[in-house]
Amino acid sequence: MFEKYDVIVVGAGHAGCEAAVAAANMGSKVLLATMNMNTIAQMSCNPAMGGVAKGQIVREIDALGGYSGIVSDHSMVQFRMLNLSKGPAMWSPRTQNDRMMFAARWREMLESHPNIDFWQETVTGIIVENETCKGVVTGLGLKIEGKAVVLTNGTFLNGIIHIGEKQFGGGRAGEKSAKGITEQLVQLGFQAGRMKTGTPPRIDGRTLDYSKMEVQHGDDHITGFSYLDTPKIQKQLPCHITYTSEEVHDLLREGFDRSPMFNGRIQGIGPRYCPSIEDKINRFADKNAHQLFVEPEGWHTCEIYVNGFSSSLPEEVQYHALKKVPGFENMKMFRPGYAIEYDFFPPTQLKMNLETKLVRNLFFAGQINGTTGYEEAGCQGLMAGLNAHLAIHDQEPFILNRSEAYIGVLIDDLINKGTDEPYRMFTSRAEFRILLRQDNADTRLTPLVHKLGMSGLEERMRRVDQKNNAVHDIERYFENYSIEPDAINPLLESVESSVVKQRVKARAIISRPNITMDNMRAGLPELDAYLNQYDQDIIMSVETGLKYEGYIRKEQEMADKQERLENIRLSDHFDYKSLKSLSFEAREKLDQIRPRTIGQASRISGVSPADISILLVHVGR
Repeated sequence: MFEKYDVIVVGAGHAGCEAAVAAANMGSKVLLATMNMNTIAQMSCNPAMGGVAKGQIVREIDALGGYSGIVSDHSMVQFRMLNLSKGPAMWSPRTQNDRMMFAARWREMLESHPNIDFWQETVTGIIVENETCKGVVTGLGLKIEGKAVVLTNGTFLNGIIHIGEKQFGGGRAGEKSAKGITEQLVQLGFQAGRMKTGTPPRIDGRTLDYSKMEVQHGDDHITGFSYLDTPKIQKQLPCHITYTSEEVHDLLREGFDRSPMFNGRIQGIGPRYCPSIEDKINRFADKNAHQLFVEPEGWHTCEIYVNGFSSSLPEEVQYHALKKVPGFENMKMFRPGYAIEYDFFPPTQLKMNLETKLVRNLFFAGQINGTTGYEEAGCQGLMAGLNAHLAIHDQEPFILNRSEAYIGVLIDDLINKGTDEPYRMFTSRAEFRILLRQDNADTRLTPLVHKLGMSGLEERMRRVDQKNNAVHDIERYFENYSIEPDAINPLLESVESSVVKQRVKARAIISRPNITMDNMRAGLPELDAYLNQYDQDIIMSVETGLKYEGYIRKEQEMADKQERLENIRLSDHFDYKSLKSLSFEAREKLDQIRPRTIGQASRISGVSPADISILLVHVGR
C-alpha cells in the first residue's frame, strides 16, 4: 500500500510543514502524516508571525528556502517593524495574519510539491531496529517504512486541556490527543517531561466598542518577510489596545480557587514570557492594569483574538471579567481560553543536527523539544528535515553556529543548556546580534543551503548576488563622494553635530550619530539622484553597515575566535569519565551531551574555562 519513503514527518504544524518542505527540496521522497488534513499549518494561538527576535527567525527560514515567510506575506492583514526606536540589531518584522488564508496557502504549497505525499491518521509509534528508526506505526496498525522519521507532535502527546475544574484529553480545542509515542520512547530510554501552554478567549468583534480602545495601525512601508517578490497589501486591518483594571483583577481572583494552575491539577511549567492573565495578576500584584491587544483573525471573519488574556479559569469567570474591560461591555464570546498540558522530551537528548542520541535517523522538532512559538518550531522543523535528508545519504550534518543565525543560537541553547520551561527566542540571547540582523539573513544563509544542493534557490541566489553587488557599489560611492562644507553644514547644525571646515567624504558623515540616509538625501540632490536607482531595503542595509562598522568588525573578531574552537572536533567516543582532572560536574555533563566540538563544550552549563583548557591539552592543542 505504501512505498518506502526517505523521510516521514509526523505532525503538520509549523515544524512539520517546514520539515517536509526542507527534506523534499533536498530531493527526498517525503510522507507528511497528520491527524487532520484540515488543520495543516493551523495558527493554534495568535494569528501573527514574527516579533522581537522571532521576526529574524522567519527571515532566516526564508533565506534557507523555507516557506513560512512566503506564506506570512501572502496572508498578512497588517505589517509592523518593531523596535525602530532602537538600533538595527533590534529591528524585528511582525505580521498580523488571516488565519484561514495562512493555513490554506501552506496546504496549497505543500500539495503542489511533487516530492510530498500525505496520510491522514494518528501515528502511535515508531519502528526501531538495531537502534535505528525504520518507519512509523499508525492507529490502524499500518506500518509505513521510512529511512528517517521527524517527530513534530506539538502539544498533542498525551495532551490534556484545562478549563477551570474541567479537564479532558486533547491536543487542541476540538482535536484528540496522541497516545503511544511517549510511552514507547520512554521504554527506549528517553526522558520525558510535562509542559503547559495556553490560549485566550475568542470574541465576536461585532460586539466590541473600538472607540474606547487605542488604535494600532500598520506601517506605511511594508517590507514583509520573504526576500522574494511576495505581494504587498494595499490596505491593512488595525489592531487595538485596551487594559484590564483592578475590578477585572478582583473578578478573576474569585475563580483562583478553581484554577488548575493554583490548585495543583496542572503539573507542567508554563511559558515565562507569555504568562496567563491569572499568573500575571498573581506575580505582578503591584500592577493595577495589564495591556490587552485586540487582534483581528482575518479579512472575512469577525473573530477576535484577545492577546494578553490567556487563561484556564472557569469560562464564566473569564466572561464576567472580560465584560469589565473597556470596549468589551457588550461582548459575546465564541469560546473561552484554556490551558493545555503535554509531553516533551528534554532536548539535551539530541545531537546538534536534532537527531536523537539513542535512535539513529530519528529527529525531534518543535514543541516536543520544549520550545514555544510558531517561529521557533518552524526553524527547528526546517533544520530537522534538511538534516534527516543528509543523514540518510551519509552526508555531514548542516549545523548553524551562534554567529551565523538566531536558529544556531536556539538549537545551541536547547542542546547544551536544555530547558525546564517553554523556550522562546529573544535578541538578548544572541551575543552576535549585530551580525544577525533581519536585513542580512539572505546574504548570511542562502549561499549555505545553495551549496548543499537544495533545489529552487536559483532566483534567491541571483538576488543575493545582486544585493551584494549593489551594497558594494553604494559603499564605494560613499568612500569616494566628497561633500562641500556649505552643502552639508546646514544639516549638521540642524542635528547639533559639529560643522566641517573642508570637504569631507560621505562615509565620514553617515557614521555620525543623528545622521541618516534620509536627511543626507534631503540636503544633497546629487546623492539622492544616485540612490534613487536602488531599493530602500538595500539602502538601509548599507546605512547600517557604514554606521555600525566598528561594532560589526569587533563582533566579527569575537565570532572568529569562537569559530576556532568550533573547528576543534571531539570524538564521539571520548571517555570523559576517565579524565579525573575534569571537575565532576564537567565529566557528568560532557558525558551526557557529548559535544561535537570544543566550542560546543565551552557553552555547556557546568563546564568551566579550566575544564576547557584540560580538554584542549588532551586533543593536542
